[in-house]
Amino acid sequence: MAEGHGRTNWTDAELAAIEGAHPEGMTVQQIVEAFAARGDRLSEATFRKYVQVGLLPRSVRVARKGKRRGSQGLYPAGVVRQIDAVRRLMGQGHTMEEIQREFLFIRGDLEELARQIDKIEATVQRVLASRGGERDALAERKLEEARALGRELVARFEAIETRMSLRARMARAVV
Repeated sequence: MAEGHGRTNWTDAELAAIEGAHPEGMTVQQIVEAFAARGDRLSEATFRKYVQVGLLPRSVRVARKGKRRGSQGLYPAGVVRQIDAVRRLMGQGHTMEEIQREFLFIRGDLEELARQIDKIEATVQRVLASRGGERDALAERKLEEARALGRELVARFEAIETRMSLRARMARAVV
């Protein structure tokens, strides 16, 4: 079976299930196995090419538990959704370079922004919780406001990318 020519596109429910099952992220091997489980081939070389050309975000190094276990690269589980989108666009005749330039040009950066926002939120939440019985209602309220603003910022950039991608598709359809 040629790579990428297995089952049809992932459903939103399937993608949400994978994202929910891996909130900490996924290794390359887990991502490849997720595709294999559907009868859809994805090689590590293809995955790394997608990262190299900017279609997917770079991994975050995470220490393994235990002494001298080293670290492993984790990708946000949302990369499965991105690979599905890339393959759909490639099936429509677009090259990887066109996809990166015209359709998913800030996707990796948005994933990284969302991860950084989550990391900052978790750190602030941990510090607030570490203060024991000393509750800081103002800081908690400000954190909630910041969380909402962060989500809104990412959503607005996603909407801009989507709009620009749709315009690129429409321009191609007219030609």
